[in-house]
Amino acid sequence: MVEKRNLVLICALLFYVISSINGEDPYRFFTWKVTYGDIYPMGVKQQGILINGQFPGPQINCVTNDNLIISVYNYLNEPFLLSWNGLQHRRNSWQDGTYGTTCPIPPGKNFTYMLQAKDQIGSFFYFPSLGLQKAAGGYGGIKIYSRPRIPVPFPFPAGDHTVLAGDWYKKSHQRLRHILDMGRSISSPDGLLINGRGWNGYTFQVEHGKTYRFRISNVGLTTSINFRIQGHTMKLVEVEGSHTVQNTYTSLDLHLGQSASVLVTANQPVKDYYVVVSSRFTRRVLTTTAILHYRNSKIGVSGPPPGGPTTQIAWSLMQARSLRWNLTASGPRPNPQGSYHYGMIKPSRTIILSNSAPWINGKQRYAVNGVSFVAGDTPLKLADYFNIGGVFSIGSISDKSYNGNNAYLSTSVMHADFRSFAEIVFQNWEDTVQSWHIDGYSFFVVGMDGGQWTPASRWRYNLRDTVARSTVQVYPKAWTAIYIALDNVGMWNIRSENWVRQYLGQQFYLRVYSPAHSWRDELPIPKNALLCGRARGRHTRPL
Repeated sequence: MVEKRNLVLICALLFYVISSINGEDPYRFFTWKVTYGDIYPMGVKQQGILINGQFPGPQINCVTNDNLIISVYNYLNEPFLLSWNGLQHRRNSWQDGTYGTTCPIPPGKNFTYMLQAKDQIGSFFYFPSLGLQKAAGGYGGIKIYSRPRIPVPFPFPAGDHTVLAGDWYKKSHQRLRHILDMGRSISSPDGLLINGRGWNGYTFQVEHGKTYRFRISNVGLTTSINFRIQGHTMKLVEVEGSHTVQNTYTSLDLHLGQSASVLVTANQPVKDYYVVVSSRFTRRVLTTTAILHYRNSKIGVSGPPPGGPTTQIAWSLMQARSLRWNLTASGPRPNPQGSYHYGMIKPSRTIILSNSAPWINGKQRYAVNGVSFVAGDTPLKLADYFNIGGVFSIGSISDKSYNGNNAYLSTSVMHADFRSFAEIVFQNWEDTVQSWHIDGYSFFVVGMDGGQWTPASRWRYNLRDTVARSTVQVYPKAWTAIYIALDNVGMWNIRSENWVRQYLGQQFYLRVYSPAHSWRDELPIPKNALLCGRARGRHTRPL
């Protein structure tokens, strides 16, 4: 009788676990083989990182709440780890794919990610998060479509194109990492790519009179970009999972790590047109092109591609301020986005983060609030779960701005209370544009301006219809402020999307903590979790 009762309890518990994680939502299965391969993105043979023989990697197409089971086989001669830029991993930072949360996949081994596109729509991308592997490829697009019964604020387009654009280096990722480890600069990139191709190397096909969606992501290492299509205007409809007010633009800035969707109507004479990506805020303007090919076109592109903005900060700032949340449109759920009144919630805490470029031990580093991040010998999430001391200390980074040249090395972790509502100010005293990303969250960009942020700056906040996103820029000698609801328990990476700065320390982890230790707040450690460092030899969980 006791054995029977125990069996019933175990079955009920298993049903609860499966239901709480996945419910009745569909599964999509992927098998990815990660290898080296020869690529020629700029006309020179390079060793790239391929997924299933592809560069860029396979597209992930899914629907809100789908479960994504992605089995990754690492055939490289180095550890490998994938992260998912913009996916929130609700209650599940175990799957985030940064070294602070997840052990890398050793050479010759396999790991299966179990993700869910929980309560999300929009355009995102995945990428290798270890070292400088991102400089060798290994990235790909993610499309999350709305569920069939959820209204979308525009007609279904005739086609849906992914545009993965960004800067590129001819040096290998190992060579780039070695240069940085020696304390030297890797200098400027050699060029720009569109979907892994150089000048006129990629073609988007359209048909006259039809409208197409272009999902654009800046997947580069160090450079902001501007995107435009010769002779065509673009209607912005989505930014990193938020439906936007549908403003029309002739060109669009995308800073490192950012994604956006535009609608383009093929309403021009039937011929080919340039799709142009150029660098922003660089001494030497880099440009690359793809082709917008009208069906039955007999006329190719000719002449120079149309120019765009180059170093104009004010132009970019005005465009950034023009991005607005579509208050009446549905998001991933049927209720309007504007039913969440973020501006009526009073923040319980203000965090001010300032970036700097110190020299430490004779080498160039980058820091946040005077702390330059160094990875521990064990992923922070595992050290936290197994109570392994000496890996990190809560409060090892201040939540107050530090404007100085001195900095020190530390495995920096900041504490935050679950279900608190915070104001975060990014203060940039440097002469370069910064791009910041927060894993696990979408936040509201309430304000940005030049100079120093003060409490009086709040009078200029947009507390009604600013866009919600996961990556935001901060202009030179300026600030950007966000509101964020800390409703996702876990260990979350806050980082520069400039991958050189991230690699050299401009990042830290935010430990969003719930004392309840309930599976309602956070999912248990995965049974298949890789255990490395001082967590090696321990056990995940019995179920």
